[in-house]
Amino acid sequence: QVQLVESGGGLAQVGGSLRLSCAASGTFLTINVMGWYRQAQGKERELVARLNSGGSIRYADSVKGRFTISSDSANNMANLQMNNLKSEDTAVYYCYADRIWAGSTWYGPTWGQGTQVTVSS
Repeated sequence: QVQLVESGGGLAQVGGSLRLSCAASGTFLTINVMGWYRQAQGKERELVARLNSGGSIRYADSVKGRFTISSDSANNMANLQMNNLKSEDTAVYYCYADRIWAGSTWYGPTWGQGTQVTVSS
């Protein structure tokens, strides 16, 4: 099993920055996909950014050029640097991990508990 714990959410002003971190722990050998989704009030959960172990990265069009996802595979962490924040970035941000190899089986996706990001003008 994998547990994901997010940190770094909070309040920022329009144009400001926040950095989210996600730490994975538990019983596994490798995590091949990590990323971030978000869910604004009254809306569906949507992909923000994800990266895989091969280095492929995907961003939502709405965050391209403003958000950067990175990973620290040695420490099983994924980070999301969010710059030039907009009010529409306000949402609960969820870390997720997928294609998790536990030595005898693959499993996933697994989700963190979520962290609130609020951007005010």
